[in-house]
Amino acid sequence: MGIEDYGGGPGAQQTGVLVVTTNDVPGYRVEQVIGEVFGLTVRSRHLGSQIGAGLKSMIGGELKGLTKTLVQTRNQAMERLIEQAKARGANAVLMMRFDVTDAADVGTEVCAYGTAVVLVPASA
Repeated sequence: MGIEDYGGGPGAQQTGVLVVTTNDVPGYRVEQVIGEVFGLTVRSRHLGSQIGAGLKSMIGGELKGLTKTLVQTRNQAMERLIEQAKARGANAVLMMRFDVTDAADVGTEVCAYGTAVVLVPASA
């Protein structure tokens, strides 16, 4: 059974890289720590979404356009994280986290980061 078969989400089967927020993966051991990897993206806000969000915030409720944009942005950061991990020879990323900050008042910076490792079955 390879790490792709772990079932740790669709990303592991499609990319060959398991991404988890935990320090370890049951049934596997860390054979090699490669180091920190990250995926970064900055998205600007367009005027239409800012006006719509401003109006919506006055009456309350979910800002669906901004939610959709943030989900897309997080997914792009994850894709870049996985690309970097694969390029460095990892088959997993442990302790994955997101960091979200305003970028010079013109957009939002989203960084996905974690520790790239090579996992092997614990019995190996």
